[in-house]
Amino acid sequence: MSYLDNIRTFVRIYDLGSMSAAARDQRVSPAVVSARVAQLEAHLGVRLFQRTTRSLSATEHGHLFYDGASAIIATVAAAEAAVGEATETPRGVLHVAAPLGLGRRLVAPALPGFLDRHPHVEVRLRLSDRRVDLAAEGLDAIFVLDRPEDSALRMRHIAECPRLLCASPAYLARAGHPRRGEEIAEGRHACLNLRFPGATEFRWELDGPDGPRRHRVTGRLESDDGDVLTDWALAGEGIVMKPVFEVARHLATGALVPVCEETPPQPVQLACLYVHRRHQDPKTRIFMDFMARHLAAAVRADAQLPR
Repeated sequence: MSYLDNIRTFVRIYDLGSMSAAARDQRVSPAVVSARVAQLEAHLGVRLFQRTTRSLSATEHGHLFYDGASAIIATVAAAEAAVGEATETPRGVLHVAAPLGLGRRLVAPALPGFLDRHPHVEVRLRLSDRRVDLAAEGLDAIFVLDRPEDSALRMRHIAECPRLLCASPAYLARAGHPRRGEEIAEGRHACLNLRFPGATEFRWELDGPDGPRRHRVTGRLESDDGDVLTDWALAGEGIVMKPVFEVARHLATGALVPVCEETPPQPVQLACLYVHRRHQDPKTRIFMDFMARHLAAAVRADAQLPR
């Protein structure tokens, strides 16, 4: 095992807070990760982590070493990127994240085509509807819907994704077919909501004759998984707000029907976030170029489906 591999492993453990998570991230066994840390501690003559059966935390020496170790890894990455820019041959591992619906419907299907063109690149895709910290989790890029709050990240706009409110025919037969946002506000309809940490109420912003208006909506069902909301809507449990690409196939078959057609939601922005560096890793840049073309085309195709 090289000293640089040991440093990389230490940094990933520190960032992820777990040896097992670092092992999965680096595609090695927990035993290899433990051995790398042991070699590094023996070389430095200090303990870098306090380990128990239930927790792991960096020692004071570990915190001190992390600053220099992460700088070393960043310097090596920048040097590799500089060489990559000269050769234009992307290689290495890309760590990418996306929300569940976006990842499953658009991102994942495009990846085999990218790998066919670039055989020296591996992609590790992480799907989650929770908010992801790009820098802390060692990601190269995150696909997002809507404008991010973190202004420190660079954003590449990909497409405007039309959205709509929809429900199943069974639900509409039971509860009525609302045409305007006012008809679903304040508990008049069961609304299915995506729950984020800290959310206390839900407001849907819909277009109107006087411009966008926010409507407070309620419902008995909510989840942090967007696909669960779609399943509930299909089962007749209420109204859901979705980008068209997530529900296009259900709209085409009639399993879901648009509602509030007179006051639709505004489009949501599909974008890719990444950390700006002096030497942008060529595999990240080439990956974003490829994905931007394919995702924009997929969004346009779904928006043209009859509904």
